[in-house]
Amino acid sequence: MQREVVLTGIGGQGVQLAAKTLAMAATAEGRQVMMSSHYGGEMRGGQTEASVVVSDGQLRPVPILESTWSAYVMHHRYWPGVAERLRAGGIAVVNSSVANEEITAPGVRIVPVAAGEVAVEVGSAMAAGFVLLGAFAALTGLAETDSLVEAMRQLVPPYRTQHLAVNEAALRAGAEVGAGLDPVGAPR
Repeated sequence: MQREVVLTGIGGQGVQLAAKTLAMAATAEGRQVMMSSHYGGEMRGGQTEASVVVSDGQLRPVPILESTWSAYVMHHRYWPGVAERLRAGGIAVVNSSVANEEITAPGVRIVPVAAGEVAVEVGSAMAAGFVLLGAFAALTGLAETDSLVEAMRQLVPPYRTQHLAVNEAALRAGAEVGAGLDPVGAPR
């Protein structure tokens, strides 16, 4: 079985790092993974989106996702384009700390996670993307928390190692939030 996720937000929210972390974690667990990144020319504040496709078997290459099973939504600004691609029966995990407009899609389970508040509780508002990723992974089963932590540790550059502990705490706190919700399941 193959599962797709579109990760979206505003540049500077850590969407690209979250996508790379998920892709590396799933790969480390023995799955086939494909990732694609799309973002505007702005360093901060512009649209950022990534696609990750995870499969337990042979991966069917899909360079641009015309439809997706799931979404990771850090901000509501680019939600309409993602909502159009979500298939009925899918899931969208939404950062309810920032997404202040109503997020809906027919036949899609919308899961609000107060990622910003949880990130502040673990020590850094900037870690909200990892909180949301931890919750998303716990809900979907696309990667284990320990695999996410290891991938994050590999991806954070040497000049940012002071953020490793809070990033790990954010991933684990998000996973705890996600574990407290009804899982949707992913192929294992």
